[in-house]
Amino acid sequence: MSAAPAYSEDKGGSAGPGEPEYGHDPASGGIFSSDYKRHDDLKEMLDTNKDSLKLEAMKRIVAMIARGKNASDLFPAVVKNVACKNIEDPNQLIRASALRVLSSIRVPIIVPIMMLAIKEAASDMSPYVRKTAAHAIPKLYSLDSDQKDQLIEVIEKLLADKTTLVAGSVVMAFEEVCPERIDLIHKNYRKLCNLLIDVEEWGQVVIISMLTRYARTQFLSPTQNESLLEENAEKAFYGSEEDEAKGAGSEETAAASLPARKPYIMDPDHRLLLRNTKPLLQSRSAAVVMAVAQLYFHLAPKAEVGVIAKALVRLLRSHSEVQYVVLQNVATMSIKRRGMFEPYLKSFYIRSTDPTQIKILKLEVLTNLANETNIPTVLREFQTYIRSMDKDFVAATIQAIGRCATNIGRVRDTCLNGLVQLLSNRDELVVAESVVVIKKLLQMQPAQHGEIIKHLAKLTDNIQVPMARASILWLIGEYCEHVPRIAPDVLRKMAKTFTAEEDIVKLQVINLAAKLYLTNSKQTKLLTQYVLSLAKYDQNYDIRDRARFTRQLIVPSEQGGALSRHAKKLFLAPKPAPVLESSFKDRDHFQLGSLSHLLNAKATGYQELPDWPEEAPDPSVRNVEVPEWTKCSNREKRKEKEKPFYSDSEGESGPTESADSDPESESESDSKSSSESGSGESSSESDNEDQDEDEEKGRGSESEQSEEDGKRKTKKKKVPEGKEASSSDEDSDSSSSTSESEMSSESEEEQLEPASWRRKTPPSSKRAPATKEISLLDLEDFTPPSVQPVSPPAIVSTSLAADLEGLTLTDSTLVPSLLSPVSCVGRQELLHRVAGEGLVVDYTFSRQPFSGDPHMVSVHIHFSNSSDTPIKGLHVGTPKLPAGIGIQEFPEIESLAPGESATAVMGINFCDSTQAANFQLCTQTRQFYVSIQPPVGELMAPVFMSENEFKKEQGKLMGMNEITEKLMLPDTCRSDHTVVQKVTATANLGRVPCGTSDEYRFAGRTLTSGSLVLLTLDARPAGAAQLTVNSEKMVIGTMLVKDVIQALTQ
Repeated sequence: MSAAPAYSEDKGGSAGPGEPEYGHDPASGGIFSSDYKRHDDLKEMLDTNKDSLKLEAMKRIVAMIARGKNASDLFPAVVKNVACKNIEDPNQLIRASALRVLSSIRVPIIVPIMMLAIKEAASDMSPYVRKTAAHAIPKLYSLDSDQKDQLIEVIEKLLADKTTLVAGSVVMAFEEVCPERIDLIHKNYRKLCNLLIDVEEWGQVVIISMLTRYARTQFLSPTQNESLLEENAEKAFYGSEEDEAKGAGSEETAAASLPARKPYIMDPDHRLLLRNTKPLLQSRSAAVVMAVAQLYFHLAPKAEVGVIAKALVRLLRSHSEVQYVVLQNVATMSIKRRGMFEPYLKSFYIRSTDPTQIKILKLEVLTNLANETNIPTVLREFQTYIRSMDKDFVAATIQAIGRCATNIGRVRDTCLNGLVQLLSNRDELVVAESVVVIKKLLQMQPAQHGEIIKHLAKLTDNIQVPMARASILWLIGEYCEHVPRIAPDVLRKMAKTFTAEEDIVKLQVINLAAKLYLTNSKQTKLLTQYVLSLAKYDQNYDIRDRARFTRQLIVPSEQGGALSRHAKKLFLAPKPAPVLESSFKDRDHFQLGSLSHLLNAKATGYQELPDWPEEAPDPSVRNVEVPEWTKCSNREKRKEKEKPFYSDSEGESGPTESADSDPESESESDSKSSSESGSGESSSESDNEDQDEDEEKGRGSESEQSEEDGKRKTKKKKVPEGKEASSSDEDSDSSSSTSESEMSSESEEEQLEPASWRRKTPPSSKRAPATKEISLLDLEDFTPPSVQPVSPPAIVSTSLAADLEGLTLTDSTLVPSLLSPVSCVGRQELLHRVAGEGLVVDYTFSRQPFSGDPHMVSVHIHFSNSSDTPIKGLHVGTPKLPAGIGIQEFPEIESLAPGESATAVMGINFCDSTQAANFQLCTQTRQFYVSIQPPVGELMAPVFMSENEFKKEQGKLMGMNEITEKLMLPDTCRSDHTVVQKVTATANLGRVPCGTSDEYRFAGRTLTSGSLVLLTLDARPAGAAQLTVNSEKMVIGTMLVKDVIQALTQ
């Protein structure tokens, strides 16, 4: 070997003629030789501290490898020398690279060395090295899963890291190694939420996915409890109105009748997650936007999910690959949450340059979003798509038209006629797809479409697509009584070509023959026997078996089989109409944004999204203990400058001010409110305060002196607003509200009181020492702050109005106040205090005529300042409104002091549509974009007419202008008072007198166009009731029917 002389004897090079060789091949039996022990010398040389000996050992090992000798047992010693030296390098990049190389070596023998290196790197001063250590953890786990316990210790240590560079990597390691160890996340949950905005995009996706699963195990479902709240609110609303005459104890009775279950209050940590992920919807990364969208879809309340729609629509401008993934998720979302994508309907219109798979997904979304309001626009769009050259796309469009016809009854005939016209198309595929869809639509109303069945029968000579021919034959056989002359002739033609047909067509020919034999045996007996004889010797065993089975079933034999007597029931049984559903209907059981959802099949490594817990786990597990000196310093800082809002700093300690607890003034105003606010509301607020007290024990309790001062301050605040109430009522109300809010914290009172009142607090009242548990967030967005509504003075009681409902009044000025109850919608949130930086805005529909313009809806806007600084210059900015919608602005509010409330009235002309009015609320420093969307019942005003006038006008609005639906009235909705109250609470209509006891009539006019809206309810004592709405505005009539049915059947 030419290289051998290069290594001399004094350097310990390769073996000479009489010298033993180092490192014999184990296969040659040298492993049992004493010479094999000489590898120990090389190991000792590699383990020494002298670099010269290490270098000499490395040279000898390289020489052994060059001669083809096995040196694998020296591999750990060599790796240790190479890696360990670099791992201890002063340069952080070298240290990280050494660990990356070491973890990439897939040899089990170096697992101990790798574990030591990861533990050492996890404590490194450089966050980049710690990030690399987190990356190495999944590699080591895949190499040796027995190291899981030690790796979990390292993960727990790295989860406590406070740098954004490490957060994403360690969460990824957590997901790979121990996703079931939720307990490791508890103490780091709030930190991860606060760091999320600064983590790199890859880490944001991983953290959001993990926090989605965490939230589903630790918090209660907001949607389930929202439905409970709605149900309770309705019970309280109706109950309080019925019991109003029973005296002062009616509210307590109604509250006691509600379920014992506490109302839903969103966990502050749940709110923290939603709030900190919302800004990421503006991320440049499509993956991050998609991750936040799936988080909101799975975790957010229904009212807040809509914010993701705009961000997802923005992603549709990206590459086709991104569009494909986004549209897959939008198609799933639009089935359950159709409303949030309806404003962006035009964004899903199809371009001619879109790939076929994008076209079909957009078509799916358009079909899901189609409703009675936008169906004319959608059908016009579909009509354009049918002319496309892409045949797969055209076939999908025809199926979409069929789905629209199934879901929206009023366009069924229009769609059916359009599909029949497509039967004359030159393209055979278009005709075939139309036949298949027409067959499904005809099953819904076969008796009315005999001519279409005849037209389809004539197509059997031209259409060659097997599925279309089979569909036509099935239709003719199923409804042969509608075409008694044509059906036998079709069977004759099909018998001629039976042997040349496809299998699916042959099976339908056999079915057609059997059905005609049972209904018209005189004309078809011989034809049926001929077809069955041909099928008996067919090559396909399915067809042979079907022929034998059919013959024994329909042709009576000597034995007289039991089944042959029931042949008609078997073949001619009524069959349910098919349900045309979206292919995305059942995909929501996969987590959105996952590969499993994209493939509609469970992929390897997919983790199921957990179900919501029945009861919320203990929230104190997420509290973080901090040193005592930190709490003291923070308390001093808070005394110097109190912050009305939360602080996102990670080291925040001590109890923060509760921005969400209900002040005493709110409970007091609630006790004074009318039946619209519900008697259950005050009880839910007291429960809320009790729960806040139990969860945040570290806030301390007030002394008796401060409690008495708080009561006096509350009374002082209420005196200017309660001028109409008597002093005795005010005293009783204030005492009851004080008793309800005894457990509220001192920090809440300090936030609500002006600074001048705080200075008057006697120095003797001292705060109790806080415990070590802190909450990084104590913001609950579900309980709005106190807003004092300005309610118009009631002219007459509701019970009296109910007694007068059957009378015809001539005084038009008194009628609306007597017979127009307050809207059942109640107060709606327009601007939350977090988004409004302390400004809280709600709105209500007052149903009073708007003084500026009778065509406008009167909307009361309630302002409240929950911050500690005055808000100046409240006014409406220049609105950008759709055509037809107009706004009459309210006068500018010059200043709103802290804790002060104000009410303004504005008018909105919605142009007889439920389209939202978008405008800006402006202060001197900020602009807030807000939106008001009216229920259909608020778009009209009551009209009062006699019974004859009602019947005369109703006769003019028949045919297309009449919508009729049947419903089952529950036993609780059989009394006159209940029916009238529920209808008038849903829609602003006036009662029309009626001579029949079981019939109710209501009338109104739309505010903008003045179109009549007539509603009739025929509540029969037995059987289903019938609801009829007559109106020129078909869309308003259809929506009104749905709302009234929902109100009556709940």
